[in-house]
Amino acid sequence: MTVDIRVIRAGQMYRYYLRETVVGDGRRPARTSLRAAQEQAGVPAGRWMGRGLAVLGLALGEEVTEAQLRNLFGERGRHPYADRIEADLLAAGDSPKEAFKAGALGRRVTVTGVDFVFRPQPTIYLLWALGDEETRRVIEAAHERAIVRVLEWIEDEVAVIRYGKDGVYRVRPPGGLVAARFRHYEARSGMPLLHDHVLLSVKGQRLDGTWGSVHSTALYESTVAASSLYNELVMAEVCEVLGLASEPRTVTEGRRPVMEIAGVPHELIRWTSRRADQIAACLEELEHEYVTAVDDDGELRFLPVVSERARAKLNAIAARRTRPPKQRTRPLAQLRAWWRTSAILTSGVAADVITSLLEYARAAAAAIRARVAAVVDVALAAVDVTATVFVMNNGGRFHRRHLLAEARRHLALVLRGRRRDPGLDDRIVAAAISTHCLDISEPKTVRGREAGYRLYTARWSLADLTTRRPPTTASGPHWPPPADSGAPADPGAPTHRPPDAEPAARQREIPRVPLQYERAVLAGAVVREKLRTTTARGRAYDVVAHQQVAMPEQLLAPTADPERDDDQEPEAERREAVDLTALRALRSSRTDTGVEALDLTAERLRLLQDTFTRAADDSRARTDRYAEQDDAQRSDPERPDPVGEDDQRTNRPEQPGPHRGRETGRWSPPARR
Repeated sequence: MTVDIRVIRAGQMYRYYLRETVVGDGRRPARTSLRAAQEQAGVPAGRWMGRGLAVLGLALGEEVTEAQLRNLFGERGRHPYADRIEADLLAAGDSPKEAFKAGALGRRVTVTGVDFVFRPQPTIYLLWALGDEETRRVIEAAHERAIVRVLEWIEDEVAVIRYGKDGVYRVRPPGGLVAARFRHYEARSGMPLLHDHVLLSVKGQRLDGTWGSVHSTALYESTVAASSLYNELVMAEVCEVLGLASEPRTVTEGRRPVMEIAGVPHELIRWTSRRADQIAACLEELEHEYVTAVDDDGELRFLPVVSERARAKLNAIAARRTRPPKQRTRPLAQLRAWWRTSAILTSGVAADVITSLLEYARAAAAAIRARVAAVVDVALAAVDVTATVFVMNNGGRFHRRHLLAEARRHLALVLRGRRRDPGLDDRIVAAAISTHCLDISEPKTVRGREAGYRLYTARWSLADLTTRRPPTTASGPHWPPPADSGAPADPGAPTHRPPDAEPAARQREIPRVPLQYERAVLAGAVVREKLRTTTARGRAYDVVAHQQVAMPEQLLAPTADPERDDDQEPEAERREAVDLTALRALRSSRTDTGVEALDLTAERLRLLQDTFTRAADDSRARTDRYAEQDDAQRSDPERPDPVGEDDQRTNRPEQPGPHRGRETGRWSPPARR
């Protein structure tokens, strides 16, 4: 994710932010004012943002002072001008207790805010760091506007103030929220990392004018959806203004690809990821300790396989262990000059590529936009989104926010840096919920009684989509993995490495559970194939247009004509098919750029369209033929049935079944008559 969240508590946590975060992640000198420390660090002053500023007497873009921060975040949620309010009331003759109460925003709280950290994708801040001044200003403006838009979305659809017994009633703060934004330029390692800390106050005003606290759990739950929205907005504006395009790149095998600026060499990302290499090396050591750890009796303490959840916890431990101390911050102009010199000398990328990085990216964008059609099919997008969310969430239970985050990722993948129509993500989610989801909310629970709470599952069974593959390992037969990722290991399996294994840490081969995203992609392909084979006439072009971005191999392969005999000669004017060898090579490469690397001319795209049209017509003809045979079978019971059970299940509409648990109650094939 490119948006992180962390709780701000009054006390030591607030003092940490006031001492380091607000001055560019540097150490603030003692007895130095906030503005003077920011000037010494070379970072801009913090600015107020949010719709709730007017209620507190603040202005949009106004500079954040130390007294305002102390009152709002350090004094358990007081008014930013609480000192002035209290002094005026004391001068008017009010008691100290009444004056102090007037400066408070409702009840005093321990959690005074949350820290949202917004940072663009690596290729974007590389262009920002190595490009010219115009490129830097465009990226910073897009970054700021995306933050404003995400904050507005949080105010409109996420932030709630709870009230009533068990907090079952919720209300949006009508006046909006208040946040302080602080700009940083570099990471702890000194590498370029444009990012902003947005300190969001949890204080909000209710409809009756009283003050309450925003539910921090709701903010945590929507962080992924906020991150996908921020990524989409930044990428679209940067690509539109600078004439660029995005492409999917696989960073970790088995995980979802990330969208990056096309034409920016991956070696530059490796140049900035010094900490990533350190974390990866430490993680490998921790994983080996995890799978070989034994208790006092010599028994394995954990399963001899690293699950995805365990890997995430070990990764967090590795990040803490390899965290370097903060360096002294420097002005941006000095940093940009040092970054350019360091990239030329140590990144391994040619100097002319670094100095002309924007031109290389524009050339790659021109090739992508000429060959990749940005067509969004809402129906098929709903299938992809539902299947991915269903598999990625354990037990197949999910909420609307999960669908919304995945819909935004899907749009970023399809549009390749183009702007989308407003509300398109909501339309995909609505289609997914109405067509492929089943509401399993239980109103008798505390969460179920909350207004707007809904829990969904897919209308399919997990067994209908894909079966779990065993954990992958390259350690040979000495490491037999369990048949299922959640099942216990074979007690007869050895718990130690074979004696002839390589001792080097980098050559350790640790069994790991396959990542859920692989199963999610397979599930989406299965459902799409079912819909494709039963597509009615007139929808075939939408299907092929939607698939032009990913171009699956099975959709590009020549389609056999069922009406043609095997001995029949092929057509003399048969056109050349798409080169599948290039597609396979493209899939195995590090950056899966998709259609733009293939020689897809307009003639070949018409060939694909004709192929899908014929496939849809053939499917419709077979459906009609099977329907006639089925009618004849019902009229003459003794007549043999030429239609197989699989054909009936494919061509007959499915019916919903009763909900009896996690794996039941979804769409299931009807029994054969």
